[in-house]
Amino acid sequence: MIKINDLIEKLDLDKKIELEDIPEIDLYMDQVIQLFDNKFAKTDSDEKILTKTMINNYAKAKLLFPIKNKKYTKKHIILISLIYHLKGALSINDIKDTLNGLNKKIHEEDDLNIDDLYNSFLEINEKNVTNFKTDLQSRVNDVSSLLNESDQKDLEYFEQLLCIASFVNISNLYKSAAEKLVAEIQFKDK
Repeated sequence: MIKINDLIEKLDLDKKIELEDIPEIDLYMDQVIQLFDNKFAKTDSDEKILTKTMINNYAKAKLLFPIKNKKYTKKHIILISLIYHLKGALSINDIKDTLNGLNKKIHEEDDLNIDDLYNSFLEINEKNVTNFKTDLQSRVNDVSSLLNESDQKDLEYFEQLLCIASFVNISNLYKSAAEKLVAEIQFKDK
């Protein structure tokens, strides 16, 4: 049987960059990378969370409003954090379409309170994690109850197989919904 609490613990779902983690002073690229590595790096992985190449590609693709003097503002870091969260499911073009309106508002309006928007994102993220934990347990329970009704020789393997298929299926459904919203997203200049 799948130990759901062990699985959830391994996922490190509580990792995030809070507003308090972002300095009020502008940072050089290496400092931005270090901030993300400190928050998101997995101790058992050599995988890079954020690299110079990634940040340069984000800038070239215009996912970020222009950088001045090779320094990244708090607003840049917030955008990079949003990109980090979106890139797991969306293409760079979809991310660009999604963030285009926000980038324009940041670049053109000094009074935009991106801190409030980012806090709302973090709050939604926290609620999503809570709901995810409940939903994950429910999906595992559904699979277990279906398999317990049958006499399977390789019960543990089939349970894992069906859980993986279920998790991927729900992920694809959410991804399709997000992509549909991206296709319909509208930013109106005011």
